[in-house]
Amino acid sequence: MPKAIVFTDFDGTVTLQDSNDYLTENLGFGRPRRLEINDDILDEKITFRDGFRDMLESIPLPFPECIDYLLKNIDLDPGFVHFYQWCEKQGIPVVVVSSGMKPIIYALLKGLVGQDAVENIEIISNEVKIDGDKWEIVFKDPESGFGHDKSKSIREYLVKHNYSPNTTNLQTDGNPILFYCGDGVSDLSAAKETNLLFAKHGKDLIKYCIRENIPYTEFDSFKDILEKVVKIVEADGKNIGEFLEN
Repeated sequence: MPKAIVFTDFDGTVTLQDSNDYLTENLGFGRPRRLEINDDILDEKITFRDGFRDMLESIPLPFPECIDYLLKNIDLDPGFVHFYQWCEKQGIPVVVVSSGMKPIIYALLKGLVGQDAVENIEIISNEVKIDGDKWEIVFKDPESGFGHDKSKSIREYLVKHNYSPNTTNLQTDGNPILFYCGDGVSDLSAAKETNLLFAKHGKDLIKYCIRENIPYTEFDSFKDILEKVVKIVEADGKNIGEFLEN
């Protein structure tokens, strides 16, 4: 059994920019309208699923061209490769749990990290339906207001790998230490599902955690995450309380 499992958001967490926001702001209806939708989601006026669909529907470019555009413009968190390599050496799975679309994540992981990462990092995400020049997102959990219920995906992953879906207590029923890394509104459903939540500095996830009294630890890059994860894993999780904020 691994000592830990790292679940992570992709856009704006593993990458410096959110690829879907980038497409919307530069090719779709623009930044002001995107920010309005973002605020409406945070204020629970609309669901993430519906707001996200509206964003994507404003993008006129064919899907393959969207991927090419992103490969030219999206940057990787500078600490991620080292973090991923350390996890590989330790036998710690890194699992992407994303509200984006799998073909985009696959292409960016391959382009920014390499084929090795694609082969070793499981991607749990939405799909995309392409019909000529037209395309649309296919939500993993269309009945959920998130489109992809990340909390459900985390529990399903644990059951699939013969761990307990009870994530409320540290190493319950022999579970590894569970981490989640995220930055925004798409991570709200996953915020309570692991032993330690890494929330990105200055982003919407921290606002939500403060409002809902959810403990978290702040990070700026995966360099910060690595430093904390190493200390926690070396202590078998006994020091995890030292990293909790809020």
